[in-house]
Amino acid sequence: MAKTSKTVFMCSNCGNDQLKWFGRCPACGEWNTCVEQTIPIGPSKGVTASPFSGKPGDAVPLTLSEIETSSEIRLDMCDAELNRVLGGGLVQGSLVLLGGEPGIGKSTLVLQTVLRLKGKKVLYVSGEESASQLKMRAERLGANPDSSSLLILCETNLQQIFTQCTALQPDLLVVDSIQTMWTDLAESSPGSITQVRECAAAILKYVKEINIPAILIGHINKEGTIAGPKILEHIVDTVLQFEGDRHYMYRILRAQKNRFGSTAELGIYEMRQEGLRQVSNPSELLLTERHDGMSGVAIAAAVEGIRPFLIEVQALVSTAAYGVPQRSATGFDIRRMNMLLAVLEKRVGFKLAAKDVYLNIAGGLRVNDPAIDLAVISAILSSNLDTDIEPTVCMAGEVGLSGEIRPVSRIEQRIQEAAKLGFSDMLIPQSNYAQLQSQTSSQPFPIHLHAVRKVEEAFRFLFG
Repeated sequence: MAKTSKTVFMCSNCGNDQLKWFGRCPACGEWNTCVEQTIPIGPSKGVTASPFSGKPGDAVPLTLSEIETSSEIRLDMCDAELNRVLGGGLVQGSLVLLGGEPGIGKSTLVLQTVLRLKGKKVLYVSGEESASQLKMRAERLGANPDSSSLLILCETNLQQIFTQCTALQPDLLVVDSIQTMWTDLAESSPGSITQVRECAAAILKYVKEINIPAILIGHINKEGTIAGPKILEHIVDTVLQFEGDRHYMYRILRAQKNRFGSTAELGIYEMRQEGLRQVSNPSELLLTERHDGMSGVAIAAAVEGIRPFLIEVQALVSTAAYGVPQRSATGFDIRRMNMLLAVLEKRVGFKLAAKDVYLNIAGGLRVNDPAIDLAVISAILSSNLDTDIEPTVCMAGEVGLSGEIRPVSRIEQRIQEAAKLGFSDMLIPQSNYAQLQSQTSSQPFPIHLHAVRKVEEAFRFLFG
């Protein structure tokens, strides 16, 4: 009797499969990721089933001029931040994957969004929470159960979900979460690599056939990537990452992949007791307090994606009490901070080797924009000298290893954001200043611009 299944050993990190057990994955190099899987064996294909001997299929190649295009029909999510990240709304027939840490607010974001969709039938499939739990969450978000067209289905069998979806004909399908779904096509437990891959592929095929959008909520692993095979991110049309520190109130929504829009956009939310609130102007919230007369505080004009906002950089420099100097950074790369400290000591002459340095980005945000380098070293030097920086001054500039201030991108947007919030002076790189002067069509900015070429010039302006 012919075998109908076989056993393979699969890596839970990358999806690579081997016939023998392995301790370290030969593909990605991870240890202890070997999982035993049982997969079915299909009937053997003979020579007559060769792809070179069959008849040509229905698909024929076309030139670019023969291909007809049309504008995508988008579903307004009634959320300006989410619409911005998606590129203007949810495209019909698209598959969106939303990932994030446990408890960060993924289900809250999706639930409060679909509750705002008036006149749209939404099928919310939950494999983790019961119907009563979802109702309590919806009531906490301020939803009116009588006026909502949201349909709740607590099911994990994919075939049963498709049956209900075909009968109801919803305008939007939400699956929470993809790791809890299972299908009869794969002989493995829910959450395994095979089940996640088969379920995602089946959902993609289904939504493309009936032309409705679908949102998949996914878990992430300890490395911060979405759990399951890497092919999951290739299957879907859009990959959204919902991130932030659970101990702070701000959340950032990023697009890591978007076939229907830009990946440079990002949305900012504020977590409250009644749900997530859209933050249309994050600069005003991040600069709620003015630290007049306090040292170690500098304001930086940062850009995340293509969105400018001002952030507050806080630094504390003190004498090392335990012999070995401590270095700590919250919201900023610790290795880059060590590089900036080396630049201060080598190029400017400030000895910080025997002092503790603590750096914090206010608000719990994590910023990777190199344009905040100038604000970082200014805050560190301000704390070291115990001299405050004028609260009407902000800055933007990348610091090189030789102590030069390198140009930054989107300088005009940074200047306009600073001027909008009432700052009177701004330090910018000399190269950006020369570029602005050469643009004859540019209008004068309602803010005093100070061009600096080296960190010494910036310190001379800030501290005299």
